[in-house]
Amino acid sequence: QVQLVESGGGLVQPGGSLRLSCAASGIMFSVHAMGWYRQAPGKERELVATITSLGSTNYADSVKGRFTISRDDAKNTVYLQMNSLKPEDTAVYYCNTFRGEIHYWGKGTLVAVSS
Repeated sequence: QVQLVESGGGLVQPGGSLRLSCAASGIMFSVHAMGWYRQAPGKERELVATITSLGSTNYADSVKGRFTISRDDAKNTVYLQMNSLKPEDTAVYYCNTFRGEIHYWGKGTLVAVSS
């Protein structure tokens, strides 16, 4: 079955950086678009960034210029490099992919930005 496992979250000070990883299995990774979403306390889940199988990327306006999504098809892994982190970036970050109408989610990794 499809499994997405996120890692790399943690506590960081404002202005700091983190790199999230999502290891995928159970899919032909190289042909799948991948995405990162986040959900802050009391808020709905929102799109952060996506990357197509060809490497085209898309970002939420709130993270443009600070976050970079990338993928390593040899490792079946998608990354989210997060720089210049702000307290409002605090959320659980989820990895996502889809096959037809079915979406798959990881369990999430917590990113907390605080001094």
